[in-house]
Amino acid sequence: MNLQQLRFICEIADARLNISQAARTLHVHQPGISKQVQALEDELGFRIFERRGSRLSGITADGAKILTMAQNIMAEVRNIKAISQAASGQHTDPLVIAATHTQARYVLPDIVGRFAARYPDVRVILRHSDPARMLELVRSGGADIGVSTDEPSAMKGLVSLPCRSFAKQVIVPHGHPLLDAGQPTLASLARYPLVTYDPMFTAGRQIMAAFDRAGIEPTLSVIAIGADVIKTYVEKGLGIAVLSEASFDAERDVGLRAIPAGDLFEPSTTRIFLRSNQYLQPHQYEFIEMCGPRWTRAAVQAEMEKARHQQMD
Repeated sequence: MNLQQLRFICEIADARLNISQAARTLHVHQPGISKQVQALEDELGFRIFERRGSRLSGITADGAKILTMAQNIMAEVRNIKAISQAASGQHTDPLVIAATHTQARYVLPDIVGRFAARYPDVRVILRHSDPARMLELVRSGGADIGVSTDEPSAMKGLVSLPCRSFAKQVIVPHGHPLLDAGQPTLASLARYPLVTYDPMFTAGRQIMAAFDRAGIEPTLSVIAIGADVIKTYVEKGLGIAVLSEASFDAERDVGLRAIPAGDLFEPSTTRIFLRSNQYLQPHQYEFIEMCGPRWTRAAVQAEMEKARHQQMD
């Protein structure tokens, strides 16, 4: 058993059992990964991964235990490397960010641009994912930082740093009757089909909760997982949408108009997610502060310390 084998099984899990993707990420040949995983399983005396033909189809019960331990070990290895790099002033490892679509598409580009100008020697890897996958990547060490508006009910091992809130807007095509109807109400919005987020996203749940509290059941025409897809179907005339103001750009979304929704819906809050036992390098602290100026190095460390104490109680 060696660190390379543990790294391989962690990366395979992060790649959702896609060995080819894991090999590309690790810059190694796929047969080499497969051979090392087989060697580790032979040494352990049981399978880590379930197989269907030549493909991995799942993780065994014993394999899940090994994987959790391996992820913890690799997290500590990354911490050791981070301390070494911070001491030497070198930044050889990339900054890996797991982010949901809206954050990756609309919130992060300017921040990543400023970060790249400040640290041109640090490569940024952006991993698009749904909220659950984003948290899984952060927990496993597959990402250094997670960015999402979704906060899970179980925060074990994680720290959540709220950075910036965005109000909701009603998105309609040009010429839509709502543009001349004054301040929208839930009742006025419910007169039109709704193109909205899948309820696995906080935004989707927030929107439906607002209608539920008012005793109104809107007609859902399309359910999607990305703001760009939602806007495309609104522009095609399939309904209206309620989106974060971060998702609308008047210069790019030329076929659409945005109407402020007032207090009808809860705002969306961009959050940074970290492992509570993570050693952060100076440039990672700076990236976090770029996302939310209140999160100075001292403030982040205080939150991480508080999270560690809560997990010990």
